[in-house]
Amino acid sequence: MKESVVLITGASNGIGRETAFAFAAEKAKLVLTYCHDRAGGQKTENRCRELGAPETLLLRLDLKDNRSMLRAVDSLVRKFGRLDILINNAAVSVWKPLQEQNLAEIENQIRTDIEGLIKMTWICLPHVQDMIINIASGAGQTGFADLAPYCAAKFGVRGFTQALAKEISRLKVYAVNPDMTKTRMSGFQGRPPEEVARVVLHTAKGRYRKKSGSDINVWDYYP
Repeated sequence: MKESVVLITGASNGIGRETAFAFAAEKAKLVLTYCHDRAGGQKTENRCRELGAPETLLLRLDLKDNRSMLRAVDSLVRKFGRLDILINNAAVSVWKPLQEQNLAEIENQIRTDIEGLIKMTWICLPHVQDMIINIASGAGQTGFADLAPYCAAKFGVRGFTQALAKEISRLKVYAVNPDMTKTRMSGFQGRPPEEVARVVLHTAKGRYRKKSGSDINVWDYYP
């Protein structure tokens, strides 16, 4: 991974932050994004530099805003000239029965978790050289009560991954599926996010030898 340019969305906390740390230790050049938590993004960036990332770029990115996405990718290209690996990690969830969620909460999940991911991929595609890793979920394989819009979006991420892999043979495309992970989204319950980050890194390094479009389930490697 040394000197590879890696973009990680949603890097201000949780899985995105730990993934950034894993790639920093491999001496990758990192583009890190945050939406609201600039302080968290700066904390991630500072630690990545300490871990050995030779260059970093911290950007604000709102996956519900087309101009924000275009600006972010333009900044990336102006600094690095290319992108080796895109890691679509940023996501939101609301843990309530569907009828207790309001329309704004539903819209935020769908627009961030699937629409924004697809658009960000589209904008990045001309620049990606090697691989796209989409962070999907076990909730994209099995539906869970109180997570209906989130599940719908994550099922969509897996379908998008499979379809894109068939369209674009020059790249490898994977869906990494965490189960419940100890992050802000889950109320800090579940597996350590470092385990998910290691699976993402190993996917990028080709350790699992799966065909493009495949699911890579975290629990298969860290039961």
